[in-house]
Amino acid sequence: MVLASFLFATMSVCVKLASELYETGEIVFYRGLVGATALAFITWRRGGTLRTPVPAMHFWRSLSGVIALGLWFYSIGNLPLATAMTLNYMSSVWMALFLIGGAVMLGTSRVDGRLIAAVLLGFGGVACILRPTIEQNQLWHGLIGLLSGMIAATAYMQVTALGRAGEPVHRIVFYFSLGGLLLGALASVWTGFHAHTWRGAALLLAVGVLATAAQMLMTRAYGTGKLLVNASLQYLGIAFSFGYGVLLFNDKVTLLSLLGMALIVSSGLAATLLRSKSAPSDTSTFSES
Repeated sequence: MVLASFLFATMSVCVKLASELYETGEIVFYRGLVGATALAFITWRRGGTLRTPVPAMHFWRSLSGVIALGLWFYSIGNLPLATAMTLNYMSSVWMALFLIGGAVMLGTSRVDGRLIAAVLLGFGGVACILRPTIEQNQLWHGLIGLLSGMIAATAYMQVTALGRAGEPVHRIVFYFSLGGLLLGALASVWTGFHAHTWRGAALLLAVGVLATAAQMLMTRAYGTGKLLVNASLQYLGIAFSFGYGVLLFNDKVTLLSLLGMALIVSSGLAATLLRSKSAPSDTSTFSES
């Protein structure tokens, strides 16, 4: 999990650098191309199959996941690195909010007050993070990053449903990558493809390789480790991104943004702990939407 978090943070650095040369749709396209090719090769080498009995479930999971991914990549290109990473990690808080909303609408169970407190804590962290963002006239980009986390939460729940339907990890990741390839190509037809340089091509390849490797490592961690331990270590991605942002991009450090990150991490861990107690079998998740 530690290695996966580091690779995701390193991938976000490559995305930020690549966003200076390519549109978001192009980055999503090449990330999907590398991922789909790698997963198809791995599946072939292991003698597995990519044929699925639940294509509709993969379609909706891929659609929501790729949209979340595109919004996240867009925010990475326009926000301080740690800010974009933290807003995307709000997905755990969004899932808790969806759980509360479902319980209220169905009236099936009493809403846990601690879960409500965790959600409020998370949105307090968002307010702290976006406050310096507003002063830099980047509110729109901050809201895009926040939206990426919300949509990613729906994708995570769909991943859980696919796991319960018996779909193996490599197949879930493959169709997600394939969705990125197709939707990224569609977006790039609209915005246009850019000519490659050696630097640009290397960055795009790095995004695909790092994302695929990190996703497989994270899947392995959640499949073999304890949920709360993995969730805790996953938030190291914010720390790694913070370090990258300060060292490579001269991102400003403010006490208010640090407080916001701490609040979001705390609320995310609390929400994960409370959800794991109510649904201990729910252990499937992917950071990269």
